[in-house]
Amino acid sequence: MTREQISVFDIFKIGIGPSSSHTLGPWRAAQQFVQSLEQKDALQLVEQVKILLYGSLAKTGRGHGTDIAILLGLSGDDPVIFEVDQVGPKTNKIRSSHILTLAGKKEVNFSAEDDLLFLFNESLPFHPNAVTFQAFLSNGTAISETYYSIGGGFVVKDGGEDQHKTEVDLPFPIETANNLLHWCIKTGLKISEVVMENELAWRSEQETLQGLHNIFNALKECMYRGCHTRGTLPGGLNVARRAASLNKRLIGSKTYNNFDEWVTAIRSTGNSFQNILDWVSCFALAVNEENASFGRVVTAPTNGAAGVIPAVLQYYIVFCDGYTNERIVQFLLTASEIGSIFKKGATISAAMGGCQAEIGVSSAMAAAALTECLGGTQRQVLMAAEIAMEHHLGLTCDPIGGLVQVPCIERNTMGAIKAITASQLALQTNPDNAKVSLDAVVKTMWQTALDMNSKYKETSDGGLAINIPISLPEC
Repeated sequence: MTREQISVFDIFKIGIGPSSSHTLGPWRAAQQFVQSLEQKDALQLVEQVKILLYGSLAKTGRGHGTDIAILLGLSGDDPVIFEVDQVGPKTNKIRSSHILTLAGKKEVNFSAEDDLLFLFNESLPFHPNAVTFQAFLSNGTAISETYYSIGGGFVVKDGGEDQHKTEVDLPFPIETANNLLHWCIKTGLKISEVVMENELAWRSEQETLQGLHNIFNALKECMYRGCHTRGTLPGGLNVARRAASLNKRLIGSKTYNNFDEWVTAIRSTGNSFQNILDWVSCFALAVNEENASFGRVVTAPTNGAAGVIPAVLQYYIVFCDGYTNERIVQFLLTASEIGSIFKKGATISAAMGGCQAEIGVSSAMAAAALTECLGGTQRQVLMAAEIAMEHHLGLTCDPIGGLVQVPCIERNTMGAIKAITASQLALQTNPDNAKVSLDAVVKTMWQTALDMNSKYKETSDGGLAINIPISLPEC
């Protein structure tokens, strides 16, 4: 059986908010569909397209911008480089003009009301996040392809493998935490060093380091923007952004002009427990407010949980003197491996496992990364990840109005604080005395996901989503 191979750049992907499974994944699926049409020499024959959204993509798709992402993906735009301030204007033009230009090359008549259908009461068996694209050709034939957005921006085509992934011979194949520990013990390498050796099977060390540098730049730019942008989040809930006002209150009269000067200014505010708690919350809020505003973020491992990793990394940079390239690389590599273990053994999709699969996994990733960077042993690193997830088990996904805002944004602050606490507990504990292994908690998380009622899996059919009265604008 072919084992799933996951790179650090599969876990950390630059994209546009608000959801990796409902925005980035459908965007990528739409891109793949138009690429498929081109490969079949069918693009210029297309006269009409229809998009069918199923399950969770239908129920919370509008709140997550699924329709927006699909229109941009079909247009040939890429979420890594597309200007975020053009998201609204371009999709509004498509809707008003009733013209969709596939891959930027082939114009077709398009009605968002008639050709992009939200099938609220239909689901496909493989995964709750399903989308079918239909292209009707001038020769009287049609092409239909179904894609599943399985979490974290990962996309699987119905009946096919991920054609974008190249299989390589990894020096240290890893499916479980026990596999990872085995290689660490056998080689004496840290977890981050094992991960780097595997990454070298895909690309050179220089390319990997440059890619991680790009990921870090995207993380810090997102956080910095979020800490300096005021206003109200889109979508109709009228949620006020808080990070900018909190940053201003905490920073006081100190001045700065860029990220590095900001770090210095934050350090000068002191390291009292309350101050650190406030700053960690500020960092996490900033990222997820950007995410909710269709800003550029990094899946970590998802968009909905994008604030935990940067908040804990920023805590390490500011309050633990971790601002070096080597330490940042170490942090990201370690975090990515924990994320991949959860994806292989359970899920990172809230539509499959509830919020434990997103905030829980991101908290485990951050806890592990922080622990290694603070000098923890390999066993302590895995213990920190276990502690963080153990105390997220059963966490539901019940977004109000189908928006990644309430309770999602605040959950990132809680996931970050839990990660730091889990790291401290692991560093002060002999892991030989641990009663629960990381593999046991991964297995438990998956069993919990299977048992969880579907109304708590990103459908907005239960929990806070039905107990908070709201009135959203008609779409």
